[in-house]
Amino acid sequence: MLRRLEGISATFDVAVIGGGPAGMMAAGRAGELGAKVVLIEKNKSLGRKLLLTGKGRCNLTQAEFDTRKLVEEYGKNGDFLYSPFSVFGVKETIKFFEDKGLKVKIERGKRIFPVSDKAEDVLRALANYLKESKVTIMYNSEVLDFEKENNRMTRVILKDREITAANYIICTGGKSYPDTGSTGDGFRWASELGHQVIEPRPALVPIKIKEKWLSEVQGLNLKNVEISVCQNNKKQASRFGEALFTHFGLSGPIVLDISKKVGELIKNGEVSTGSPSEVKLRLDLKPALNFETLNKRIQRDFEKYTNKVFKNSLTDLLPQKLIPIIIKLSGLGPEKIVNQITREERYDLVRLLKGLELTVTDLLGFEEAIITTGGISLKEIESKTMKSKIIKNLFFAGEIIDIDGPSGGYNLQVCWTTGYIAGTNAAKR
Repeated sequence: MLRRLEGISATFDVAVIGGGPAGMMAAGRAGELGAKVVLIEKNKSLGRKLLLTGKGRCNLTQAEFDTRKLVEEYGKNGDFLYSPFSVFGVKETIKFFEDKGLKVKIERGKRIFPVSDKAEDVLRALANYLKESKVTIMYNSEVLDFEKENNRMTRVILKDREITAANYIICTGGKSYPDTGSTGDGFRWASELGHQVIEPRPALVPIKIKEKWLSEVQGLNLKNVEISVCQNNKKQASRFGEALFTHFGLSGPIVLDISKKVGELIKNGEVSTGSPSEVKLRLDLKPALNFETLNKRIQRDFEKYTNKVFKNSLTDLLPQKLIPIIIKLSGLGPEKIVNQITREERYDLVRLLKGLELTVTDLLGFEEAIITTGGISLKEIESKTMKSKIIKNLFFAGEIIDIDGPSGGYNLQVCWTTGYIAGTNAAKR
């Protein structure tokens, strides 16, 4: 530990480190309960990453009011959230913000946004909450180190002062969007304090693809498609919805949602060109049609264009930008007359449309990731309180803990819930 700094010091009931969504909720809640609270933020303003969520509109939460179904969306670690959600779940989150004057609306995919479509309004509601709760906010305050004694934290050391508190809450987020201040400091601190940190990895992140032809369809957004991730010819996961072709690979909602599984397979399979552990994506361009139905559909199109060349026969079936790629991958000559295409060639075309194969090379990094997967092991956190099982007066909340969900408001809900629970319990003396 660093030597103790001489100079300014201050004492509080609760010290919250990190002014993101979880930190603001935790500090506001503790202050609301009468605790003397300080919120320590290394940026010059609060909620920088919050302002980026939902493309600046802030997807507050997910309108899933069945706790069991909600928990399932968080995967193998979801059970940890049963107790927290029973105290402060989706309904309580909506009520919290509406009581603060922020009206919300439900959009496609059960996504909940502020009616104003402005993340700034969400941040304003939280800022007012902090003010009402009489929280002291310290901006431009970077934490250098902690001191502990007898399994208790005793002080936080900043550049120009020391902060002591009865209880501490670390809400420093993950490593995604590091420009906003999420540089993984909290993982290092937790590790130094004796906690196990599950390796942080980027999640909800675009995927890099090997095939060069993707640059030819850059910007093409596909709706109502299904994407599957496969390894060793076994399907590991799939998603239905929208996907976007980019110059480097794939993005879009279903790609982001499946990226965590891709990352796990890359890590476990050691992807290399030609390796049997290579990770593949299979894109079903017509998931609503089974093989036979799509085959009949193509047959009808071919009859319609019976004397036309192949390259002019797919305009009713595919986006114009994608047609040259499908023709090239099919192996059929673009000038071949449609009525000369054999049944086997047509079957091959159906298989291509139902399973357009792409080779994964990597994920984009933390700079492009919406969230971080991994973090402080849930085995070392009490789910009912968010309290550390190792340091007696330390709590965690938000993205720093090892739990994450798909896009659609699930991850902000974890921030609101765990922040509320941590703030509530840290305020108790």
